[in-house]
Amino acid sequence: MTADIHISIFDLLIYLGVFQGILISWFFIKSGLNDRKANLYQGLMLLSLSLMIFEELLNDTGYIVYLLPISNFSEPLNLAIGPLFYLYVKNSLTAAKKSKDYLHFVPMVFWAFYMVFYFVQPNEMKYNSYLWDKHPGRQMLDVVYRISDDPLRIGDYINELTGLSFALYLISSAVLLVMHSKSQAQSIFRLKDDRLKVVRSSVFHFFIILALYTFADNYFGRDVGDYIPALYISFMIYTASFQLLGNSKFLDQPHFFLEFPNIKYRKSSLSEADKDLILEKIKTEMESNMYFVNNMASLSDLAKRVHQSSHHISQVINEKLNKNFFELLAVYRVEHAKRLIGEDKENKLTVEELAEMVGYNSKSSFNSAFKSITSKTPSEFRKSLREV
Repeated sequence: MTADIHISIFDLLIYLGVFQGILISWFFIKSGLNDRKANLYQGLMLLSLSLMIFEELLNDTGYIVYLLPISNFSEPLNLAIGPLFYLYVKNSLTAAKKSKDYLHFVPMVFWAFYMVFYFVQPNEMKYNSYLWDKHPGRQMLDVVYRISDDPLRIGDYINELTGLSFALYLISSAVLLVMHSKSQAQSIFRLKDDRLKVVRSSVFHFFIILALYTFADNYFGRDVGDYIPALYISFMIYTASFQLLGNSKFLDQPHFFLEFPNIKYRKSSLSEADKDLILEKIKTEMESNMYFVNNMASLSDLAKRVHQSSHHISQVINEKLNKNFFELLAVYRVEHAKRLIGEDKENKLTVEELAEMVGYNSKSSFNSAFKSITSKTPSEFRKSLREV
């Protein structure tokens, strides 16, 4: 068994797509675990596609010869792509009720167990299978079979069954989209709803993938041309990565690329909607009730007022406002002090009185906070207003 290693520019592009796909699939799956089932199915689909094109990469470059025991490891995933895509569309269009979604994956699970007959075969048989698919003109090895790798003779039709499954689920997804569009009084060609546009785009791209696999299978024969749809999938992964990075809030906050992720709130149970609701309550206490003027203000007391835990209050202030509690308190106090100074036309208020009125217990703390935020002391700020 010899490995004829060959790496083309297309293989490098697929290689990069594989690892980007595996990485971003984690973020979709993580999001899907928080009751966003559409993202869960999308993440699992992306992970499956990444593993499938990884195996194609191994076969196309010849490195599979060094990994013959796991040859065809991703084949059962072929039967998962259709169901995963259909369930993604279904959960994107409607808040799907609990159903027996797992039944869609029965064929995949069956084929995974059935492939045990293939995996127990000697490596020489798997090498011959590789040559048959990628290098049909080469000399096969002599192999002694202890047991049939396909006792039910299903393997002769697995490509056709996989294609049929994919096509049926894709058509079902398209029908769901059309029906939902009609229920919203929208034409499938002139959609106004952004969510429907996203689903329509995904259906379109999957039709392209199906067409590319059909073309490669009929034009090249066997698996010789499978790198073509794999390359297309890789480019789609690149676009998904670009959109994820482009919409990330990472650059909106102070970060350095050489730092470990902040895991302070990693196990928090708060959803984004919960955080927004808590933030509104915090703003109400600060802006409507002027909680900041209380010289006994504390994180625990604020938490009691909004009926949340101190941990959740701290998390929301940190993540949504990029501040800690005392920094937020200082911002509100200084802004209030600036208003009081502006209204004090006759300069009757002393710095000590201003400090007390906005919640500080000492003049020095007030001066320090005021200068940190405005770059001026209260006296300098008052003077600048009078000079205007």
